[in-house]
Amino acid sequence: MRLKDGDMNIDTNEFFRQATVRICSSLDIDIALQRMRQYVGRFIPARFMALGLIDPRKNMFHNIAGTISTTPQSMAKDVSLPESGEMRAKWIKKYIEMKAFRVVNQLEVEDPDMFDLMTRMHIDTNVSFIVLRLELEGNRIGGLWVVNPGRDQYRLEDAKLLQILHDPVAIATANALRHREVLELNNKLVDDIRCLHDELHEKSTSEIIGADQGLKPVMDMVRQVAGLDSPVFIQGETGVGKEMIANAIHYASHRKNGPFVKVNCGAIPETLMDSELFGHEKGAFTGAVEQKRGRFERADRGTIFLDEVGELSPQAQVRLLRVLQEKTIERVGGTQEIPVNVRLISATHRNLQHMVAEGEFREDLWFRLNVFPIAIPPLRERKEDIPALTEFFIQKKSRALKLKQQPELQYGAIDQLLVHDWPGNIRELENFIERALIQYQGGRISFAGLFNRPSRPDAKPSGPDDSGRISTLDEVMASHIRQVLAQTGGKISGPGGAAEILGLHYSTLRHRMLKLGIAFGRKTNA
Repeated sequence: MRLKDGDMNIDTNEFFRQATVRICSSLDIDIALQRMRQYVGRFIPARFMALGLIDPRKNMFHNIAGTISTTPQSMAKDVSLPESGEMRAKWIKKYIEMKAFRVVNQLEVEDPDMFDLMTRMHIDTNVSFIVLRLELEGNRIGGLWVVNPGRDQYRLEDAKLLQILHDPVAIATANALRHREVLELNNKLVDDIRCLHDELHEKSTSEIIGADQGLKPVMDMVRQVAGLDSPVFIQGETGVGKEMIANAIHYASHRKNGPFVKVNCGAIPETLMDSELFGHEKGAFTGAVEQKRGRFERADRGTIFLDEVGELSPQAQVRLLRVLQEKTIERVGGTQEIPVNVRLISATHRNLQHMVAEGEFREDLWFRLNVFPIAIPPLRERKEDIPALTEFFIQKKSRALKLKQQPELQYGAIDQLLVHDWPGNIRELENFIERALIQYQGGRISFAGLFNRPSRPDAKPSGPDDSGRISTLDEVMASHIRQVLAQTGGKISGPGGAAEILGLHYSTLRHRMLKLGIAFGRKTNA
């Protein structure tokens, strides 16, 4: 089909094809619109071209894109519609009821409302323009403005030629709007992930209580291995804080900006273990309605933490060994080898060496996991951390329980905690503090009577007993210091303080009390 335009015959099929190629040439709608304007400008005067829409709900005119001459110019500023209800209703009615196109050659006279809008947009009003109404699947998505300086620039034939491009321009506009929405959501997601990483990093560095006391040897080992990619095996009883140490290793490594994926192997059914760790292909088994990435794929370029690794099934042990040896995985039901770059940290409370001897755990996998073992001592072996842990949990649980004021400890309350052997370790201490705060009725907190079971019979006593056993020097010193503190009401320094009575400098006494696990200052609120 050919359309006669003055002295020029236009092949509309070629015009449509060339303009469509240009408007669909980029997801950046400003660039695509610029390319189309350059081509359309050969046939229709088009110094300025823009895409926009009116949002009646927000009472706004949204500028989607705009281009002037040969330079893409993003129209970032949105324009508010008139505040007057009558004028606003008139604008919206005109926008909704507008026919396929409009030709305006004398703006101020023919369309004072559009004259007002362009004035608000700081656009020269001594222009002529064509507005092409854009619809997609029956929904109004906006309008295409083709503008040229001066009056009497356009004819009806120009508008009809432009109308040929309605479908590709409408589709490109809808795709551009969806693309921008996806980019905005992606940016929000990236920002959320960054905030989450920052929060986890803060927790991993600020909440390791005892890093300079009972856990100092452990933290020294963390610093030694954190910067490497060697596998780390964390051994310790339930509740000692194995996950916290794994956090510290990851966020002190060069992988700290990558994913940190945690897997509790004991919480995954054996039948789903392979699928969870390595993923599966669509149709691999009943219920596999789509492809799924496993935990190892999600941890690529980061760290994966396998807690309770002793619970892995024999089949999962074989596949884990292959991952460590070949650095590749295969999804369940798949044949393609997928390379993964993952640092492995594993942990368990079980004795894997004994499991190897009993044939319950693969020896070759044990050797692969046990490259750099870190043993976390139980709380009963580092009781010097109990005062700091108690203070931390009181602050944490007071906020969680929304107490108006953080309770103070009764003098000697820490001693009551030091006598217990804490078979549940830090987790038991945390729950114990929470129980004490739930039962708190005001005044100072004492833990007497809250222990609902005796200490383990094989636990070592914290102080000298009456059985005839000769007390150690530390036990004698601790007992004597507590007696003096009781006499001074907890006062350490100054006239009449414990340091003066014991003939020590107050800083020396504080250091010795810290070493012996005797609380002082805010830790006792004495």
